[in-house]
Amino acid sequence: MTTRRRFITTTASLSAARRLPAATRKAPSIYSRLGIRPVINGIGTVTILGGSIMPPEVTQAMEEAAQYFVPLPELQRQAGARIAELVGVPAAMVTAGAASAITVGTAACITRGDPAKLAQLPDVTGMKYEVIQQKSHRCGYEAQILVTGAKIVPVETREELDRAINDRTAMMFFLNKADSEGRIRRDEWIRVAKERGVPTFNDAAADVPPPERLSAYVKEGFDLVAFSGGKGLLGPQCSGLLLGSKELVAAGMPAISPHGGIGRGMKVGKEEIAGLLAAVERYLKADHDAERRELDRRAAYIIDFLATSPLKAKLDVPEIANHVPHVQIDWEGKQPAAEVVRQLLEGDPPIAVTQRGERGLTVSVWMMRPGEHRIVAKRLLEVFA
Repeated sequence: MTTRRRFITTTASLSAARRLPAATRKAPSIYSRLGIRPVINGIGTVTILGGSIMPPEVTQAMEEAAQYFVPLPELQRQAGARIAELVGVPAAMVTAGAASAITVGTAACITRGDPAKLAQLPDVTGMKYEVIQQKSHRCGYEAQILVTGAKIVPVETREELDRAINDRTAMMFFLNKADSEGRIRRDEWIRVAKERGVPTFNDAAADVPPPERLSAYVKEGFDLVAFSGGKGLLGPQCSGLLLGSKELVAAGMPAISPHGGIGRGMKVGKEEIAGLLAAVERYLKADHDAERRELDRRAAYIIDFLATSPLKAKLDVPEIANHVPHVQIDWEGKQPAAEVVRQLLEGDPPIAVTQRGERGLTVSVWMMRPGEHRIVAKRLLEVFA
């Protein structure tokens, strides 16, 4: 399953591909001047490739926003109110990515709107500062919690959770895509938190589509939910959403730039705020059934194209994160997956895919431009020939 956190094995090869000479395929001038070749994205909405490609509605909103000066705190409040209304949640704010939403949300749960406490962070003396997290929900983004001065308390069982909650507990952190991996499922996690009066945070960064999820987790009872703005929403890459409780979102507003303190480095500009608002408006009006049919067609083409080859290709649709068609490809023989990834990246045009084990690849068709799935299918056969 391809997520924002599962492309590490591809990173080294991507760096090598970026150093190659310009391709014969004509590149946009901004990239060709730097000697960089655009890549066919067969991984998905990952940060290392730039997330997603923004549709015209988003780039137009950003261009318009760039032409004027406005008070950013007022823009945050008004845009957040509009996004909350569109999505159907109590409150919303734009953050500098989903990782930023984690920090802002944690700071909000620690300080609860007290400006003196916010100014004191990361010194948490005299505050609730412990964040409970299931061990199976470790995600590599714990630093975004710890930067506030919080301490993470790991648990595995319900009994450990009951013992972990005390008068120092500020928040309970949940990784949405890991729900099935934890011994405490989401409904029980929420119920215990409500009974003990502890705010819950759900990291659902890559978990749209479907669009209903933008409101579903708040309606389930999570106090705060984070989504990436530059993934499925096709908004600016350096934007995110923090949704949920009016009290906690309001407490998070002063925890981010242009205010000082713990979130000053997490600057979200007027262009990103306007762009993400436009992205949400577009996303909620889009024909998602038609988009899914197109992705199904792309995946089916690759599978059919490889049907007579030694490669074994099948459809895979992850249940939660990146809930869109992927093609899983396996083979027998000595050809290592890392070598296949390298050859695809060094070809013309470069193609980025995800290594899966020693003899497997995952190809996402989600972020491919029209027709690129045909190039990928052909190149796969050439590599193995």
